[in-house]
Order: sequence, then structure tokens, then C-alpha cells
Amino acid sequence: MKPILETIPLGIEKSIVAFNYVSRDFETPWHFHPQLELTYIEESYGTKFIGDYVGAYEPGELVLIQSNVPHCWTNNKSNTVKSNSFVVQWNKGIYTNIPELKSLHNLFIAASKGIIFNKEQSKILIPELKKMTHKEGSKLYISLLSLLLKLTNTDYKTLSNSSFTKNISDDYTSKISKIHLYIAKNYNRKIYLKEVSKEVNMSEQSFSRFFLKIMGRTFFIFLNEYRINIATRMLLHTNKSVSEIGYACGYESLPFFFKKFKQLHKLSPASYRKKHKK
Repeated sequence: MKPILETIPLGIEKSIVAFNYVSRDFETPWHFHPQLELTYIEESYGTKFIGDYVGAYEPGELVLIQSNVPHCWTNNKSNTVKSNSFVVQWNKGIYTNIPELKSLHNLFIAASKGIIFNKEQSKILIPELKKMTHKEGSKLYISLLSLLLKLTNTDYKTLSNSSFTKNISDDYTSKISKIHLYIAKNYNRKIYLKEVSKEVNMSEQSFSRFFLKIMGRTFFIFLNEYRINIATRMLLHTNKSVSEIGYACGYESLPFFFKKFKQLHKLSPASYRKKHKK
């Protein structure tokens, strides 16, 4: 397993890094770092975890994360498209909290829950973001400031219910990362609380309390959200029948699958597919 506290090579000589990440998978597990991060998804579909939020991601998403917010993107392994994102990370405090930058710091405060920008409004700014990967020094500093100020006038919504402004202990992040990986490997079958609590060397009671404290809901509510998001991707990007998708996502009862899907999307799986599939 890769380190949970991600070390970003920033320090005395540079305070910002911008890069294009292209790989078969998004390989970093659930992690956090002291730097802020702006991520644009160019290609691939999957599930994003931001703080206590779990939900589907798709190309065109632009997400801003404050320092120490736990996060990761897990791509759909059956997708043949490569994982492709543009990322900017920078040290906290490089843009001084002055009256002229009040709107920017309000944006940073909101980003302690992770924020996703309106896709239509933000897409005009993406070329600027991509150009940053070829800039360094003062040019990169000014370009990032310019882009962030434009984003203060862009609509967004917060993702996590809880704010994350302090470090989560390495032990906690290690446990949550193991849980995420376990779900990703086993969501297509029935998962028992006993087995997942054993995965992180905890009793069932201790595990339940721990998960509720960190993620803001019970393990099985979280597991259902994960399964429904996988089902949503499959409805839009495969030709499998609704029943095949329900079973493939670990539901032993189709009526239960339909019920849980409708709770999240206010539509039946078939209606959702008809409305959203291109």
C-alpha cells in the first residue's frame, strides 16, 4: 500500500507544482496532504472520495480541496480509457489573507469540505489550467492566482458534510484506506461487518463507532452509496440489463436494489438510464 500521508516536493525552492497525470489507474489510495489541490478530470469514470463524501466522477469535473482533506479517485477498472487528470498543488498561505483577496479565502474555507465547480461555467477556464503544467516560478504563481480569482465567481457545491481542517492520524487514514480497498474488491458480493472489521483489526462495535465518527454515517449506508454509484456508471456506460447490474453490484434482491437506487436518484434505474444515457 502506498503512503497515506502524501509527500509533495514543495519547500524552499518552489511552493506550487502543476502536472498532467496519465496512467491506467488512479493509484493513490485515500490520503491527505498539507497542500491545497485543484484537480480537473480529463478522462475516465469512477468513484471519488472527498472527506466523508462518496460519489461518481466523470470527465469535465473540477474539484478544489483544502489542505488535510482526505481524498482519492478510484476509476472504473473495466473502463479501457486511461485515467487522465490535470492537477495543481500549492502550499497553504502563499496567497496572503488580505482584504483584496477576501473572496479567495472564502473559497478556501468552503474547500475544507471539498468543492466541485459548475461544469459549464468552469470549462472556459480549463485551457488556463492545462497551460500551468508548462509554467514555473512567478509565471505559475500569477497564473494560479488569476485562475483561482476567476473561480471565486463560478458556482460550486460542497461535497463533504464535515470540514477537515486538521490532520487525521496516520492510523485512522490507514484504516480507512484499507476499508476503501476492501470495498472496491468485494462490493459485488455480500459483505459482513465481521469480515471488514477484522480487516482493520477491530471488534465490530469499535469498528462501527470508528467508521461513523470518521465518515459521518454507518458502514452499510456508505457501502450502499458506493454500490449505487457503481450501478449508475454501469447504467450509463454498459449495455447490461438493470437486473444484471443490480446483481453485479452485490444486491441479492432486485426490489431492494430498486428501492436504494430510487432513494439516491429519485428515479428507478431504468428511468435514470433513459433520462441520462447519451
